[in-house]
Amino acid sequence: MSRRDAAGYADLRSYAAIGDLRTVALVATDGSVDWLPLPDLDAIPVFARLLDAAGGGSFLLAPADPFTTERRYLPGTAILVTTYTTERGVVEVTDSLNLGVTGRLPWSEFARVVTGVRGSVDMIWEIAPGTGLGTVSPWLQQTGSGPVLRMDAVTMAVRTQAAGDPVQHDRRIAARFTTAAGSEHLVALVAARSEPVRMADPAQILANVRHTRAAWERWSSQFTYDGPWRDEALRTMVMLKLLAHRQTGAIAAAATTSLPESATGGKNWDYRLAWLRDATYTLHCLLAYGEFEDVHASVTWLLRVARDHDGDLPVLARLDGTQPGPVIRHDVPGWRGIGPVVTGNPAAEQLQLGVYGDLFDLVRTYVHGGNVLDLDSARFLAGAADTVCDIWQRPDSGMWELPEIRHYTSSKMACWQALTYASELADNDHLPGNAQRWRDEAGRIRRWIDEHCWSPERRAYTWYAGTTELDTSVLLHARKGGFDAGERMSATVDALLAELSAGPLMYRFSGAREQEKTFTACAFWIVTSLVHLDRRAEALNRMDPLISLANDVGLWSEMIDEDDHSFWGNLPQALSHLALTTAITALS
Repeated sequence: MSRRDAAGYADLRSYAAIGDLRTVALVATDGSVDWLPLPDLDAIPVFARLLDAAGGGSFLLAPADPFTTERRYLPGTAILVTTYTTERGVVEVTDSLNLGVTGRLPWSEFARVVTGVRGSVDMIWEIAPGTGLGTVSPWLQQTGSGPVLRMDAVTMAVRTQAAGDPVQHDRRIAARFTTAAGSEHLVALVAARSEPVRMADPAQILANVRHTRAAWERWSSQFTYDGPWRDEALRTMVMLKLLAHRQTGAIAAAATTSLPESATGGKNWDYRLAWLRDATYTLHCLLAYGEFEDVHASVTWLLRVARDHDGDLPVLARLDGTQPGPVIRHDVPGWRGIGPVVTGNPAAEQLQLGVYGDLFDLVRTYVHGGNVLDLDSARFLAGAADTVCDIWQRPDSGMWELPEIRHYTSSKMACWQALTYASELADNDHLPGNAQRWRDEAGRIRRWIDEHCWSPERRAYTWYAGTTELDTSVLLHARKGGFDAGERMSATVDALLAELSAGPLMYRFSGAREQEKTFTACAFWIVTSLVHLDRRAEALNRMDPLISLANDVGLWSEMIDEDDHSFWGNLPQALSHLALTTAITALS
């Protein structure tokens, strides 16, 4: 059973994620769905107990008596199976956000199927929409076709089969029923926004669960990797798939907003947006583990967003490709009372030079896979390379999106990467433009980094020019064909391990230990860097204890406490899962 505090908040480790390629639901081990934006991931959540235990709303389905749980995903899918054991019997609950026969459904359909395994179990369920982070007031309406729950423009129909006699309250619907060995029961939610809602037949909803399983199995059959940690790699690919918006190709950074990075609060962000950086990393993983159609849709989305943005490359975009509006603070408590709760992200207004390196790295990998750019994209990229020549000397916000504008070392390395890869693409007739200028400017960037960002005292690349502080993001450039996979980067790894490690975990940068928890991705970056630096034995020694820190169903959050290994920050976090797959690829 989930460990909840007195206010009703569950440990973040207790959550599993399911999705329908538009949105993601978080299901706790006690059977409560505590997070579900509808119909899209960046919409206001209809269930938000995750951030507002009293008023956020939830969808509960669980035994009425004390129970223990075991959870698993059906192999290669995002369908969750939870086994509940009570003194009187055992049941399985299968949770599925359904897909259609040929793709996604035109509505949202959340099926919760209860199967009696042994004995009898009294089950309770309750569907209680919340206030949408304090923005709306839900209500129940009795219609000629049955009851519906309304929440602003979202209409939700409750469909059941052998799930008791629903009792209707002001804002919720609830019931009880009892299972027997072999019995099957259904509690489902069918929803639409600003559209009529379909009162789906329960038999069709059950058929859609089977269609959904088959669709996921077809998709995961493309997964070609068969080396060490295969199950962990495949689970990560499913999580990344959940964060990819099927209609647009955008890839969200995480499924949640405002989960805190530390108990003191303040550093709470909305990650239900698409960072160009994270999108490029995700596409690298998809290409590394099999040729997925998703790659083409996402590359197209990324290039379109980059082309359509006036000025510098955008750091992030909404899932529909538009730029996000202002950050809105919501008057709700936040997870365990740690606020603020926000929608929107201030990083949209920042200059982050690193995104240029990420873009050219992706395009280079995509082209190396035998693909060809369209003329508009090729011309745009040539112009972007010229832009890097002109702006690399500017200070920026860096990868960590901090308020201090500085000459961050990893940003300069990314500019070197952008120009080096652009010239390579031009030499192979993929880009027009002045490749020699790009090569010359890349040489100037390298000399500048060597002069200003290498500390003889620390024997390390520093966080930014003129300091002796350290930053793990330079490790993203520690690979063959990257900025440095030699002695200086190896010495930097030693310095980072000495200052920022906590067992197999890592903090982001100097001083982070006093401000936040360890950053999950950084721990995997160290592993990958050790492999590229020909220190494989050290990498393996760190990998096994690190892998064991996932939760029971293989999810990773943004941050992990070094002492009790509790999860912190938004989840499931794309960057954490991406770093895991990159480490597995390097080691294999």
